[in-house]
Amino acid sequence: MAAEVRVSRRFRSPPEKAFDAWLDPAVARQFLFATPAGKMVCVDIDARVGGGFTIVESRDGKEAGHYGIYREIDRPRRLVFDFSIDKSVPGDPVAIEIQPLDSGCELTVKADLKPELAAHAEKARHGWTHILEALARALGERA
Repeated sequence: MAAEVRVSRRFRSPPEKAFDAWLDPAVARQFLFATPAGKMVCVDIDARVGGGFTIVESRDGKEAGHYGIYREIDRPRRLVFDFSIDKSVPGDPVAIEIQPLDSGCELTVKADLKPELAAHAEKARHGWTHILEALARALGERA
């Protein structure tokens, strides 16, 4: 059985700024799949439908790769990509949805895990929560 992972966070930043962070390599390297002890090796983003991203971080002497193909780019409301940690395996769909608020926005990450990855839903939820906390710091907000 597949699993849906959903994580939301409010930001003081406007929707456009929160959205653009996902597609700007200079900002994305600060939060997207970044860990406190790791060092970014590669952040390559081809921000177009059919384009994709490759983000590689060195962690304890090993490289951790993260790969995606953009399926939908609707600035500043919605970004959809297939995500995988193995380039040779089709990715799981991930949707970033941004709702404007009177002051800032609310960003929701929705990841649909394949049935064989459903047991890792809690780990995925933790990972996406960490990413949104790091995004807040990258946007100059308190995590």
